[in-house]
Amino acid sequence: MSTCLLTTGASKRIGFISTRFQGTDGVTLEARKWAQILSGMGHSCFWMAGLLDAPPEISHSAPLAFFNHPEIADVQARLFGVAFRTRAVTNQIQSLKEHLKDELYRFIEKFRLEVLVPENILAIPMHVPLGLAMTEVIAETTIPVIAHHHDFAWERDRFTLSAVNDYLQAAFPPLLYGIEHVVINSMQQKELARRLGIPSQIIPNVLDFETPPPGLDDYNRDLRREIGLRDEDWFILQPTRIVQRKGIEHAIELVRRLKDPRAKLIISHPTGDEGNAYMAMLNDRIADAGIDVRIIADRVGETRGINAQGKKVYTLSDVYPHADLITYPSHYEGFGNAFLEAVYFGKPVVVNMYAVYARDIDPLGFKTIEMTQLVTREVVEQVRAVLRDQSMRASWADTNYALGMKYFSHAVARRKLAARLANLFGEGL
Repeated sequence: MSTCLLTTGASKRIGFISTRFQGTDGVTLEARKWAQILSGMGHSCFWMAGLLDAPPEISHSAPLAFFNHPEIADVQARLFGVAFRTRAVTNQIQSLKEHLKDELYRFIEKFRLEVLVPENILAIPMHVPLGLAMTEVIAETTIPVIAHHHDFAWERDRFTLSAVNDYLQAAFPPLLYGIEHVVINSMQQKELARRLGIPSQIIPNVLDFETPPPGLDDYNRDLRREIGLRDEDWFILQPTRIVQRKGIEHAIELVRRLKDPRAKLIISHPTGDEGNAYMAMLNDRIADAGIDVRIIADRVGETRGINAQGKKVYTLSDVYPHADLITYPSHYEGFGNAFLEAVYFGKPVVVNMYAVYARDIDPLGFKTIEMTQLVTREVVEQVRAVLRDQSMRASWADTNYALGMKYFSHAVARRKLAARLANLFGEGL
């Protein structure tokens, strides 16, 4: 379908708002994809956050919007894991909220914005004052909004006990006129309707399947040698951060049970912000298994370059072409970007049947090796078979890429975003 058919009248000036638009976290990546798609439809996109890597001429920096700003971290530490808050904490929240409202109004006026896209700040209460400020600005201005929700409070155990239930009901998310609520999976859609009576539309995470993936070139061709692998080794890639919900212990168990010295587990990202206990447990598992595991986080970045040790830095797009197999044994995911990346780069993937995958992705017919919290004999044998059979890998890659194009391409998001704008402005597609 021609992109030019997917317009909504005159071009709009659209402002994206979050705590951070920097790095490779899921919210930042998906927001960039939306902005690319909307720009291709003729709209202009602008950015506001506490941390930004957007050009200054199209962005508004508001340091207080960052969830790790010292003042924000201080107040957030008093809100969860307890049942009550003091009047002083309430006053602190309200003061921060007012400062953030001023920043939001400056952003709107600076770029003459016509549509706002709050990215996850009206869903997960990582920054309660910002969510409250955003809600009040929407109520006061009635500016059209597409609220993009990635994670909700009820999906995270750490938000179960709260001293701000009144604020959560008011703003996470708010039920206001002029908001198009967008979620990334069907479970969120059902829970949002059940808990709050708020209707929403699903726009899944997407990749640019219309553009073929990059492959080997003069820069990345030496990656295997640079990280100490031989051509005949099995490059088994775990392309995630090291956090507990990623289930990396299953990838370790899989490599152990392959019982093949060619099998090398490569972890591309560093530890997350959840403490060191999980990494310590993984180190014990690795030692007990006696397998070759390499964490190459110091060699993988957002852009190519040189690290502090004078060694080449590669992007994740440089790493994927070298992989023979992707492990994705997560216990929980809001959607599953690493799964889409494996499909995009034509790699076989071992995936745990986390709830969103089981409900929204598995029924579509992707060819994968599936596990249900256990690395069984059948899983190990399927992995051996796919590693040894190049024709099977090629067939799976073709099937999966076609399904990715059909269900998770930029074209899918483009159609759905055009419909959201049409609803807001009453204009035909």
